[in-house]
Amino acid sequence: MSGLFAIVLGIVVVIWTGTSITLAAIFFGVALLVTGIQQVFFAFTLRTSTGIRVLLLISGAAALVLAVIALSRFYDAWRLLAIWIAVGFIFRGVATTVSAISDPTLPGRALNVVVGVITLIAGIVVMASPYDSLQILAWVVGFWLIAIGVMELIAAFAIRNATAPEPEPVDEPEADTAS
Repeated sequence: MSGLFAIVLGIVVVIWTGTSITLAAIFFGVALLVTGIQQVFFAFTLRTSTGIRVLLLISGAAALVLAVIALSRFYDAWRLLAIWIAVGFIFRGVATTVSAISDPTLPGRALNVVVGVITLIAGIVVMASPYDSLQILAWVVGFWLIAIGVMELIAAFAIRNATAPEPEPVDEPEADTAS
């Protein structure tokens, strides 16, 4: 069932890319709103140092401002979502590259450097061209969902066939020869 759902969702994302990105941006705005409320609440209720409370208050207030922007104008919600993805790629790319360069004992060190640099470049590309990048990312996600769904269905049928009980042999009644 999940395979079929993944295929349908993938097709929807590929066909209605703009709507899918807008829905993702709305969910992103809602997540910012919830996070902002939570952080402001924690800033006033947690028993922690003043510095931590101030950081929670600033972070929460920033999240609330971004949530209002994202939920009031979907054009800006797309941009905020793209920036969020780009910053995540950039941080991940830098962290992966630096950790691989700084640790000579890391297994697959060269591959980690390559992956880190590619991730960093992806972040820069998304930041430079947010709308085109989001559409391409949506298509990639849509096609990925379709492929995953097809693989899940194939695996489900293979498991079903492998675990199905063998049918009992049916004894044919002997023909009556007395006629």
